[in-house]
Amino acid sequence: MAALDPIKTAVRSPRGGLSAAVLVLVVACALFAPWIAPYAYDIQNLPGSNAEPSRTHWMGTDEFGRDLMSRIIYGARTSLSVAITAISISVVSGLTLGAMAGYFGGWFDRAVTAVVDLTWSFPEILIALILIAIIGPGVESVMVAISIAYLAQFTRLTRAQIMALKNETYVEATANLGAGHFHIIFRHLLPNALTPVIVAGMLATGDAIILEATLGFFGLGAQPPTPSWGAMMSSGTAQIFIAPWIIIFPGLAIAATVISINLFGDALIEALDIRNRLRSV
Repeated sequence: MAALDPIKTAVRSPRGGLSAAVLVLVVACALFAPWIAPYAYDIQNLPGSNAEPSRTHWMGTDEFGRDLMSRIIYGARTSLSVAITAISISVVSGLTLGAMAGYFGGWFDRAVTAVVDLTWSFPEILIALILIAIIGPGVESVMVAISIAYLAQFTRLTRAQIMALKNETYVEATANLGAGHFHIIFRHLLPNALTPVIVAGMLATGDAIILEATLGFFGLGAQPPTPSWGAMMSSGTAQIFIAPWIIIFPGLAIAATVISINLFGDALIEALDIRNRLRSV
């Protein structure tokens, strides 16, 4: 229960509580979309295309007469699943690589640092575009591209934490008792370096949602008829003067989700006092 105390503290703050409520709503839409959405996301009604918001369609319809609110609700499932899965893969990989590089040092540390610094020098969107150009468009390709694009920051952060912790007295005592290297890394060092990386991963999830929407906007993400906030905005650009709600409502969904993630992340950072921890590293 003590591990939940920082979360409770973050939720009690005004911005933390409001942002948490928005995130719970978005997650609920993603999990229970078939029960929440008023219509199926792929049912077309061409005579009712580009209908403005009304009691029948609260957010209007798109160019194919599909209910926009239903597609936004289902789009939350696509955006969250892609972003969370990709960042989770990136965090786990970054923790492993960064911990081993920081602990063992030597040629392995130099090799990992060189690769990380190389990828760190390019924008995430450029790395993602290059990877998708190689492996092709689709949801799985976007997940792989995002996980690799954000790997560098988690590797660097973990490496810095491990290098600061590996000379602590309790690590030396554990080694003198005969513990192996991997036992020390995964049982003693990583648990103490985990918190800043997890919070950084949460903040990166907001960036990943934007990146997924950007790739979807270019037609490289989820393919039709699977709803994606970015793809919906892309189709809305052609209808912006006829039916502006097609681009406005998905944009508001992206903005509300990302801002809520960042606000809750900031509240969690204050509750955990991570900034002072990182200054001491």
